[in-house]
Formats: sequence, C-alpha cells, structure tokens
Amino acid sequence: MAAQTDVSKHYTHGGLIEAIRAGVVSLGKTAGNVTVDDLAPVDEFHIGGRRASEEFLDQLGFSAQMHVLDVGCGLGGAARFVASRYGSRVTGIDLTAEYVETGQQGSALSMPFAEGNFDGAYMLHVGMNIEDKEKLAAEVARVLRPGSLFGIYDVMRTGPGELAFPVPWAATADLSAVAEPERYKKALQSAGFAVTAERNRRDFALGFFADLRAKTAAAGGPPPLGLHVLMGKSTPEKVQNMIDNISKGRIAPVELIARKL
Repeated sequence: MAAQTDVSKHYTHGGLIEAIRAGVVSLGKTAGNVTVDDLAPVDEFHIGGRRASEEFLDQLGFSAQMHVLDVGCGLGGAARFVASRYGSRVTGIDLTAEYVETGQQGSALSMPFAEGNFDGAYMLHVGMNIEDKEKLAAEVARVLRPGSLFGIYDVMRTGPGELAFPVPWAATADLSAVAEPERYKKALQSAGFAVTAERNRRDFALGFFADLRAKTAAAGGPPPLGLHVLMGKSTPEKVQNMIDNISKGRIAPVELIARKL
C-alpha cells in the first residue's frame, strides 16, 4: 500500500500554477476575468469533466443554506462549481499541497473538522488512492450531520484482469487502491450510511475519451487548458491505458449516493 507522501508526490507537478497561468493567457484571459467555465477543463480532474460534475452533483440536493465538504478537492474546480451553481458554502481538503490554494491540506482519513460540521459531502476520483475505505467512510460520517448525503464518483473495479499502468491516479500498481463497488458499499454501511443510488458510467466514460481525442485531433493539439496540463508528457499513455482498461471491463467510473442515518 502506498504511503500518503507517495500519493502526494504522484500528483505534484512542480510548476502547476505557472502552467495554468500560461494557459489562461493563451485563452486571452487574465486572473481578473477568467471564469469557472474557463478553468473547468483543467481543474475538474475526473472522467467526464464538467458534464460529469453536473450529472453527479445535481443528485445531492445542495443549496445556499448548506455547508458542503469536498473530499480530495484538488485544484478546487468542483468546489467552485458547487458554490456557483447551488450557492453552497464549500470547504475542500486535499493531500497534495500544490493543488490546495483555496482548500485545506490534510488527509481524508483524519480530517481537522468537528463532528457534525457539514450538511453534505462528495468526492470525485479520490478513493483510488485510499486503501482504507472503511476509515474513509467512518471519517466522512463523523463530520456529517444525520440525514446528510455523501456522493462518491470514483473509478472502481468492475471485472477481472491486470490493469495497464500508468493511469491518471497511479504510475504503478503499488500506488493504486481501486476497489469494487461492493467494498465501498460495505464500508459505507458499516459507517452508518444507507446507499440510495448506484450508477455505472462505463459508456459515458468511453464516449468522453472518444470526444476528447476527436477534439484534440481536429484542433491539431490539446487546448491551452486541459488535463494534459496536470498529467504532463505521459498524458497520451495514461489516456490510452484508461480506454483499454475500461473497454476490457476491468474498471469503470461509478457513482454511489449514500445518506447518513
């Protein structure tokens, strides 16, 4: 099992803020007029990007009266989306210091928040780096008020076969903690959640990658801001491995919605 420092190192870019600033300039924008939508291609680091965020987060009933937790907030793209779309107050926490400008650095297994502090929570493509799903579920349950919804959108194991690496969340198998939906559901139930919805997004994912490739080819290269900014030179290999792994039924992005009892 990978140490938290190894996971953080995997995601650390080294010059991420400068790369994003350069992309913003290429778009003809400045820090003063760049929008949430402009940044979405780079700061919503999960399969499906903004569309996936909308279709997933719309199920959670967030509102302006709620304080919501973003577990593994990354660059804060989903948090900014939740704040702008639903008016919610959002607190984000992430292990990778370079990703955290508006969130808070820390581990999802030991969060610096009081019990019952939040009205809802979500995580997007986070659990693939967390082996202890039981501790994760218990910690999220601890900081949620009764009746709160917790949404998970993770890449999960859906069939047999060795995964091809590297992938976006892991360069090698020892950094990967992909698990079956049943593992998540058992962890949630043990922590005091009732699972209310589950959706496998395999076909959506394959469509997303096909569209991404088509747009890149048509433009003669990637856009100024996109996932390649985060993944670097290994982007084509990681994307191809994701397509292969999903196409062969080994993994798929899966949504789970659970309510704290």
